[in-house]
Amino acid sequence: MSRPVAVITETEELDPGPGLRLLSEAGFDARFVGSRDPEAIAAAAHDADALIVGYASVDGALLDRLPKVRMLATMSAGYDMIDTAEAARRGLWVANLPDSATEDVAVHALAQALALLRCLPQADAAVRGGGWNSDFTEVPRRASELTLGLVGFGRIARTLARIAAPVFGRVVAHDPHAADWPEDVERADLDTLVAEADVLSLHTPSTARTREMVNGPLLARMRPGGILVNVSRGDLIDADAVLDALDSGRLAGAALDVFPTEPPAADDRLRRHPRLLLSPHSAFRTDTSLRAYVCGPARNVIAWWTTGRPNTPVVTPEAPTAPGSTAPALRTAPTQGAPA
Repeated sequence: MSRPVAVITETEELDPGPGLRLLSEAGFDARFVGSRDPEAIAAAAHDADALIVGYASVDGALLDRLPKVRMLATMSAGYDMIDTAEAARRGLWVANLPDSATEDVAVHALAQALALLRCLPQADAAVRGGGWNSDFTEVPRRASELTLGLVGFGRIARTLARIAAPVFGRVVAHDPHAADWPEDVERADLDTLVAEADVLSLHTPSTARTREMVNGPLLARMRPGGILVNVSRGDLIDADAVLDALDSGRLAGAALDVFPTEPPAADDRLRRHPRLLLSPHSAFRTDTSLRAYVCGPARNVIAWWTTGRPNTPVVTPEAPTAPGSTAPALRTAPTQGAPA
C-alpha cells in the first residue's frame, strides 16, 4: 500500500523540519516545496493527499492540478490565502491554527500601544542624539485615564483585553459576531468605539467589508491625538489615510506589524514616518510559537488521516469522502508509525 502524501508549500523563516518529521513518523511521504509559485507547488504536490500552506495562494486553478488533495491546513490563524468557498464546493477540509500565537500577538499589540503612549521612540531618539529632558518635549498621557478600543473580539483581542484591563481606564470592543461577552469589556457599535477610543487596536480578518476599513472618514471620527495599532492584516488600513492623519496630528502615532504590501518597498513612506512604530510581521514570534506553526498543521493532517477530521477545522465538508470512493473519509492509521 502506498503511503499518503503531505506537502508543505513554504514556511518563510520557519524551519519545516519538525513538521516534516511528525508527518514522516506518522507514515506520510512528507515533502517541502519552499516556494509560493503555483507551478512548483503543482509539480511537487500532484499526487498529494494533504497540502500545508504558508502564504501561498490556493485557488481553483491550483486545486485543478491537485486532484487527490482532500485536506488543506494553514500555518496560521488566518486562512484568507485559501479560496474556502472553492474548497467547500469540492468537499475539502480546511483547518487553521487558532491559538498557536494568541498570547504572543496580544502581548506585542500591548507593547506597541504602551511604547507609543509613553513616547518611547521619541525618548530613545532624544537620548541617542545626545539630548536629555529639555530636548524631549513629548508629554505622555496616563494610560489609566484612557480607553482601549478593540475592533474585533476573537481570541487575540480577548487576551489583549484581559492583560490590558489593569492598565487602561476602559476597554471597549466591537464585534457583531462575538458571544460570551466578559463583564469588564464594554460592547459598542463601530462608530461609538471609534469616537471614544484613545487607542484603536485592529483584530479582524481581511474580507471584502474590512479591507481599508481604517480610511480617512474613520480616522476623522477618532479623538485628536489617538493611537492606531494593527497586528491583524495589512490591508485593513488605507496607508495614505493613516499617513495623512499622522501628519495632521489626528493620530499621535501608529504601530504596524503588518503592511498592505509585505515587505514594503524600500522607499515606502511607511518606512520613514517618525511617528510610526514598525515591526516586520513578527508579532507571532516566540520560541514556542515558531515550533507550533510547523507542528500544528502536521498534527491537523495526521488527525484528519487517522480519524477523518482535523483538530481545528474551519471548513467541514458536508459529506467528506476518501479519494475515488463514495464512503466517508474515515481513515485508518498509517502502517508506518503513529501520530507524535
